[in-house]
Amino acid sequence: VQLQASGGGLVQAGGSLRLSCTASGRTLSNNGVGWFRQAPGQEREFVATIGWNGANTNYAETVKGRFTVSRDRAKNTVYLQMNSLKTEDTAVYYCAGARDSFGGTSQSSYRYWGQGTLVTVSS
Repeated sequence: VQLQASGGGLVQAGGSLRLSCTASGRTLSNNGVGWFRQAPGQEREFVATIGWNGANTNYAETVKGRFTVSRDRAKNTVYLQMNSLKTEDTAVYYCAGARDSFGGTSQSSYRYWGQGTLVTVSS
C-alpha cells in the first residue's frame, strides 16, 4: 500500500488548509487511518485518527475543536481539515494506515506510512 499526503503549504495564522491522504495499491476502506505530525527537532506526534466507517474519531488535545478528520471510502481518501491554524501547527504531516479497523494514538498501531506534506503557518 502506498499512501500519499498532499495539500500542505504556507498559510497565515488563523487560516485553514485541507490535507488529503490517498491510498493506492489496495483499499484502506476497512482500516483506521491516522494523521501524525513532526515539527523540526521534535518527535513525531499523534494528531487525529478515524475508524473504518468514519463513525469513530479521536484528536490530540492540541488540535481538538480546530481540526476535523473525515474520509470518503469510495475515493479511498482521508481528509484533515485544519482551521484556526497556529504557528505551532507548523510541521510535516503524515498519514498512516492502521493495522486494524480503528487505528489509535500510538504509532505502533499503524502499518502503512506515506510521505509527509509540509504545513507552514506564519505569524
